[in-house]
Amino acid sequence: MKVSPYLNFDGRCAAAFEFYAKCLEGKVTFGMTFGDSPMAGQVPPDWHKKLMHATLEVDDMTLMGCDAPPGRYERPQGIHVAIGLDDLVTAARIFDALAAGGTISMPLQETFWAARFGMLVDQFGIPWMINCAKPA
Repeated sequence: MKVSPYLNFDGRCAAAFEFYAKCLEGKVTFGMTFGDSPMAGQVPPDWHKKLMHATLEVDDMTLMGCDAPPGRYERPQGIHVAIGLDDLVTAARIFDALAAGGTISMPLQETFWAARFGMLVDQFGIPWMINCAKPA
């Protein structure tokens, strides 16, 4: 079994996944627009180029997402996409990259449980937590 986050966007899924691919050094491996799907007739013509589904692969993790159909987008609440690392340099790089244009709610810093931990909401409205474990 594999659990993967599935993110919804307000029409900016393609831009978000390009951004995440750069930040996380991953690769967008799949993208289907509404216009290229059987749902083309169920969305306005200006949504035909929006993503009905996208997949980003980063190491052994899969991140998926879509543009919520018109009128169905809801801002994320009560969740964070959590990234666990054991390298301080990589943790700082990813945190800084995701924070660009977003809002930091807790700076990346040492905590009683982690060498570094930080929280942010990125420029697309997605909440993230970066946790860099203390050496064993």
